[in-house]
Amino acid sequence: MRKKKAIIIGAGAAGLTAAYELIHKTDFLPVIYEMGSNVGGLCKTINYKGNRLDIGGHRFYTKSNTILQWWFNILPLQSKPARDDIVLGRKLPLSIKPEGRDPEKTDKVMLIRNRISRIFFMNKFFDYPLSLNTIFNLGILRILKILLSYICIRLFPIKEEKTIEDFFINRFGKELYTIFFKDYTEKVWGLSASEIFSQWGVHRVKSLSLLKAILDTLMSQCRKSFLATVGADFEHPSHTETTLIKYFYYPKLGPGQLWEEVAKIVEEKGGIIYRNKKAVKINCKNNNIIAIEFKDTITGETQSESGDYFFSSMPVKELVKCMENEVPIEVHNIANNLRYRDFITVGLLVKKLKIKNKTKIKTINNIIPDSWIYVQQKNIKLARIQIYNNWSPYMINDPDTVWLGLEYFCNEGDELWNKPDNDIINLAIDELFSIGMIDKEDYIDSTVLRIYKAYPIYCGSYNRFHIIKDYFNTFENLFLIGRNGMHHYDSHDHAMLTAITAVDNIINNIKTKDNIWKIII
Repeated sequence: MRKKKAIIIGAGAAGLTAAYELIHKTDFLPVIYEMGSNVGGLCKTINYKGNRLDIGGHRFYTKSNTILQWWFNILPLQSKPARDDIVLGRKLPLSIKPEGRDPEKTDKVMLIRNRISRIFFMNKFFDYPLSLNTIFNLGILRILKILLSYICIRLFPIKEEKTIEDFFINRFGKELYTIFFKDYTEKVWGLSASEIFSQWGVHRVKSLSLLKAILDTLMSQCRKSFLATVGADFEHPSHTETTLIKYFYYPKLGPGQLWEEVAKIVEEKGGIIYRNKKAVKINCKNNNIIAIEFKDTITGETQSESGDYFFSSMPVKELVKCMENEVPIEVHNIANNLRYRDFITVGLLVKKLKIKNKTKIKTINNIIPDSWIYVQQKNIKLARIQIYNNWSPYMINDPDTVWLGLEYFCNEGDELWNKPDNDIINLAIDELFSIGMIDKEDYIDSTVLRIYKAYPIYCGSYNRFHIIKDYFNTFENLFLIGRNGMHHYDSHDHAMLTAITAVDNIINNIKTKDNIWKIII
């Protein structure tokens, strides 16, 4: 008897999760077509001369026990837990936090990492998420303006939040929004904050506010005291507002390690993964997908693959183009006006950082402890700095060097995107030097990566996206999953849950797709 076949577009977090679930829960044959040469999608890890780049920075934290267990089934915690303790009403695995290089013989583990990220603004470091220390560092006059602005917005809030600007002002007040959010938001998205719909804040910032940030700071010492009392050294991220987490899990060799392991399991159990294959045409009949035509991005050869079920994590805009002769003109026009943000990562290897840690936080090898630094200096194009040493010491070939990821947000085809690699590298070095982060003579090596359609933007025709969603929901054997597949800017745990739910719907013969679209973490 012929096995049912599931065709999956994309070997990112969503696509590989779907394949893994199908392998373990059904007798279907999953066949994945990946446009690139690496698996992991936006969660892939690139190895450059033994130095690994995490594209965009992927902190592994989730409020979903399903996803947490899923991760640990693939990559268990670094050390065997000493015991189980009940912490804040939950039974949690406890582990010693790793510092430096650990003696583990296997690389197939998750580390537990401190989450430290700050804003570099006015040549100073400010805590992020915002804290009392952040506010105090701004000076008395700004503090008074911030407090008055916040009181004012609490008394007279913006009743209808249409834009991300309305969203931030309602939660932080206009003064704090102007200082810390406006310029950076516009640097990241390349748009005025008044052009971006408020749904982005709902998905990413959720219910965080100035009051919650301050209360979290005040309560943090209480939490530390309590955890010490019960003998714990780690509080599970699910207890905390996502934006306020203090710790996170991280694969020893970067996020791509998890997905490389998943891909290996899928193939060992009979699944098929084709690389360098781009979907170019989709054939459908009677509200069902019949087959998809793929083009080899290296040879140019095409092949058609039929199947029983189809999962798409490719950008919705591209999906519609593959069905251009089939979709209604309204769907085509809405999809054509969906917008995305691309970015460039410069991997920069230096002998040392010039800026030394001025906090009481313990450093490793005298490197400032931040995983991420948000750059809000005027006239600096650089948006974020990752210090890979602090994500995992195993990301670096030589532990006596510092490996940085410098992120520049842009649009495919614009001036920055089209610059030669050497010009982009020189720009990165010049900007790091100008903000006092490095000395130019400490530069060792570098590489440049361009990331297409990294972030779906909530602007343009997005307020009519429900028409696209309703149209694709009519295809009984097609499931849109993942960030780009659903044009939904959220984290990889959300992408994974969309895939898990889609597979469960097939198993349980659930016809509606609503439960996939309503997933919230």
